[in-house]
Amino acid sequence: MNNSNLLKDKAILITGGTGSFGQKFVEWLLKFGSCKKIIIFSRDEFKQHQMRQRLLNYDKKLRFFLGDVRDLSRLQRAFNGVDIVVHAAALKQVPALEYNPLEAIKTNILGTQNVVDAAIDQKVLKALLVSTDKAAYPANLYGSTKLCAEKLFVSGGAYAPGVDRATKFSVVRYGNVIGSRGSIVETLLNNDKNSEVHITDHEMTRFWIDYDRAIELVIFALNEMVSGEIFVPKIPSMKLVDLFDALVPHAPRKTIGIRSGEKIHEILLTAEEAKHSVEVGRYFVILPEFPHWTAVKRYEKYLKKGKELKPKFCFTSHTNPDWITANDLKKIIKNNIGLI
Repeated sequence: MNNSNLLKDKAILITGGTGSFGQKFVEWLLKFGSCKKIIIFSRDEFKQHQMRQRLLNYDKKLRFFLGDVRDLSRLQRAFNGVDIVVHAAALKQVPALEYNPLEAIKTNILGTQNVVDAAIDQKVLKALLVSTDKAAYPANLYGSTKLCAEKLFVSGGAYAPGVDRATKFSVVRYGNVIGSRGSIVETLLNNDKNSEVHITDHEMTRFWIDYDRAIELVIFALNEMVSGEIFVPKIPSMKLVDLFDALVPHAPRKTIGIRSGEKIHEILLTAEEAKHSVEVGRYFVILPEFPHWTAVKRYEKYLKKGKELKPKFCFTSHTNPDWITANDLKKIIKNNIGLI
């Protein structure tokens, strides 16, 4: 990953910095980033305390800001002097958000607009939203709020005044992270080997990504972004039943049927988006469908080095040509979590 010029002597802030991705990204930045300051912005003081204790050797480079993305004034203060913002803060638990819908809207939508406003006001150079495959054809409120968050970031650059110091806004969108907190992988790894496990549908598939690839995607996006793009990685799929076979092969199983707000298969790039997307190496780049800028030439680099997608192309978890085997999964988990 070429990050020498991108991160050198830069101040970087991660919203939701005590979350699963945030912690891994901060650890990577401390090892390879060469940045001058890393700001962890989150509302969880206990997780901040744990993170501070674990990373004491890097204390001079780290800053811990307590705050909520719902609080614009706190974001304004935190973003002062920041060069790069990675916006990973979000409410994500599907059943909880269906029961508390306005809370999801306040954090995932209004909070994201606050990030956009604060980034522009404080003249942040680049702001990158971490999104999810749930935002493509959303089937629940969580996915719907993340779709709205994507739209806010895609259009955010239209509101950034000036040329020399205009804030650039872009998005990365990926699937399930292996080993993230509360994931099915974590649940199965902590499962008593003799306890019954529940399967919703035997045909269900999901996209999977590990932390290394997620961080690689973020660095790629920060390097390449010109504003308004959504970056989608070409990541592998796996059937949920194959995941169960790999992690809890002897556990008794019960099929319970698909749950509310759940899809049989996920999608990372829709057929509608494919019309204004290009394939660039290991990534798809979704260009704005409604460019609000006069300088549309900024996207010429993608059109020159990228490849147009076929008509009606879509990137779905069940038609994906790239699949994870049981052995692949075990290796990834061993490298990321160390429990196998």
